[in-house]
Amino acid sequence: MKAVITVTGKDTVGIIADVATVCAKHHANILDITQSVLSEYFAMIMLADIDNLNIEFSAFIDVLEKLGEGRGLVIHAMHEDIFNTMHHI
Repeated sequence: MKAVITVTGKDTVGIIADVATVCAKHHANILDITQSVLSEYFAMIMLADIDNLNIEFSAFIDVLEKLGEGRGLVIHAMHEDIFNTMHHI
């Protein structure tokens, strides 16, 4: 199973490192990542393998959202199946 993780907000040092640290801590393997900085704004899309998560996916989502809140970012994680279904409608 895979998850699509998106991060948006004002650019600051360490955003990718912090998200990657949460993924590593909970055994989500980052498969692909793309990021861009537009003026002062940061945007990232990450694809992660979540087969070996050591917490429930809903708890993983909560951890990422709390990280975002603490850094002034919006972080969303969505199961790949839901992401694909949303884009077929």
